[in-house]
Amino acid sequence: MENVNESLAGWIISKIKNEYCDDIKLLVGDDVYKLDIDRPGNAMSYYFPASERANKFARTFIIDGIGYDLFPMSWERIENIANLDEDNAAVLLDSTIIYSASEDEKQRFMSLQSLLRSHLADPRYSHKLALQKIDVAMDLFRTMSFEDTLYKVRKAAGYILIYLSHSVAYANHTYFRRGHNEQVADLAKLPHIPDDFLTLTTAIIASSSIPDIVDLCRRLIKSTRQFFADMESKPKSFYNRNYQDLAGWYHELSYAWREVYHWCERKDAAKAFIRGSFLQSEMDVIQSEFGLPEMDLLGAFDGANLDNFQERARLLETRIIETITKNGAYVDSYDSIEEFLVRNS
Repeated sequence: MENVNESLAGWIISKIKNEYCDDIKLLVGDDVYKLDIDRPGNAMSYYFPASERANKFARTFIIDGIGYDLFPMSWERIENIANLDEDNAAVLLDSTIIYSASEDEKQRFMSLQSLLRSHLADPRYSHKLALQKIDVAMDLFRTMSFEDTLYKVRKAAGYILIYLSHSVAYANHTYFRRGHNEQVADLAKLPHIPDDFLTLTTAIIASSSIPDIVDLCRRLIKSTRQFFADMESKPKSFYNRNYQDLAGWYHELSYAWREVYHWCERKDAAKAFIRGSFLQSEMDVIQSEFGLPEMDLLGAFDGANLDNFQERARLLETRIIETITKNGAYVDSYDSIEEFLVRNS
């Protein structure tokens, strides 16, 4: 006897073939976010529209107390998931193609599954994404620190837990196959996890005190940051060794150095500081990506005497250029427009 999910899948496929054959070429099912008691069979989930008309097929409804959502998925969004820009890996990797009328779209979907697997396996890529999740958690914490309503603090804490958990999963080259349903249990199974991560998570969930929740979240973020700092302190294969990538970064950021020099020479401390802060942030990113020595620009800032700040900026710019060239890459630089035109004709 067919269960509800199987019956629904048959109904949807019939509707597609009879009414939307030119509009929908691929239907995907998953049960990632279902409770165990509702999981038998691949629940219909999302489809890829081949025309604007296909969007009319979207439905939300309830059967026997269970909500169902049949919705159009854009290729742009599924590509974001494949690139881990959206923390929803299970929806792609643990999905099943229920109906396919286009071999091209089927192959496109499967290639994105392969891409996501390769991103998770790539230490450098997954590490970079993990650090981005920590940045989001820190932004949430900054906002939380100014809240004085318990439900708002708890909401922020919940999202901090989610983002930090994903960062730890990516550091272990994996994802949450059951989404939020088994997140804490899955964390406990990971081989590498920050100190006291689970203990602090449990304490955050149990607490009803705003100051305590804020402090526990601060400790959780600090512990997670230390976990990643310890990873970076050891030689790791996740460091980017394509120094032409570093050259490309420098091409884009070279103007920021020019701005720093410009405002230092004009003794405008505020503008020099603001642009220097941006440059410091960017250097912190490439320091982590390429495993470079620490680059301290803002430590030399003195609003009353910008000469040392300008000198430090020049020193760091020179160091980056030398790193690029000594590793076999090159800075694409020209002394004049005439030189550029001659060399690129």
